[in-house]
Amino acid sequence: MVSGNDSLVTEFVLLGLTQQPELQLPLFFLFLGIYVITVVGNLGLIVLIVLNSHLHTPMYYFLFNLSFIDLCYSCVITPRMLMSFVKKNIIPYAECMTQLFFFAFFVIDECCILTSMAYDRYVAICKPLLYKVTMSHQVCFMLSVGVYAMGFVGAVAHTACMLRLTFCDDNIINHYMCDIPPLLQLSCTSTYVNELVVFVVVGVNVIGPSFIIFISYTLILSSILRIKSTDGRSKAFSTCSSHLIAVSLFFGASAFMYLKPSPTGSFDQDKVSTVFYTIVGPMMNPFIYSLRNKDVHVALTKTLKRMLL
Repeated sequence: MVSGNDSLVTEFVLLGLTQQPELQLPLFFLFLGIYVITVVGNLGLIVLIVLNSHLHTPMYYFLFNLSFIDLCYSCVITPRMLMSFVKKNIIPYAECMTQLFFFAFFVIDECCILTSMAYDRYVAICKPLLYKVTMSHQVCFMLSVGVYAMGFVGAVAHTACMLRLTFCDDNIINHYMCDIPPLLQLSCTSTYVNELVVFVVVGVNVIGPSFIIFISYTLILSSILRIKSTDGRSKAFSTCSSHLIAVSLFFGASAFMYLKPSPTGSFDQDKVSTVFYTIVGPMMNPFIYSLRNKDVHVALTKTLKRMLL
């Protein structure tokens, strides 16, 4: 019964989002619908960007990466969550650690890609004459490499610290996924190092990007207010509002979850908070960025015409 890290626990039981029987079936169909919309929406946006050359710009390059991250993110989390609604959800120790790694990897990637998108909007609005030079293909590529490198380093740090812990008797995780706080609650050894790593890694990847985004949008707002044309101001606000909605949804929920002083709050509250940036966010992002976007509408029309012809 002893696993590779000298732990007595070889598997965990995920309790899921709720234990109320009357809610299990309705929530299963609700989140199944959200999952289908998430996959179709993000995959559709990826295909549109790849097939339409007029979308091969830095803004849509980052949007392509955001959709890819959201698609992978959702596939890591939601299927296991759906399983909790229909049967006892037992997850082996190794699979739990794997899910934790990819969850941390993609959540950090999302923080960094949203920050890159804010920088892209800053250059486009505040320094339009230098945009093509500043946001060249090489710069965009290096930014995306940095995004995935930050995700990998953070995921390795979180997973390695979790692997050093020992889990003795209690193997019931009060969550719908293998997240850090509920796992720390089950450990029968000191979690001080883990908590320190959480505050450092999450602080760097939430507070740092939040500060960069705040500065970027302060400068953007200042530039927009100097635009004399009403149409110009409206277009600039429209371009930035979509990104601000996505940033507020993601950073607000993740900061509430991980930057609390201690896990004194209810885990039920934590689960609801986590739903916003693991389930709702990946579903909403394709619509946030495409509903009022004329370029995406044109690309969709062209693609549908090509398919029909």
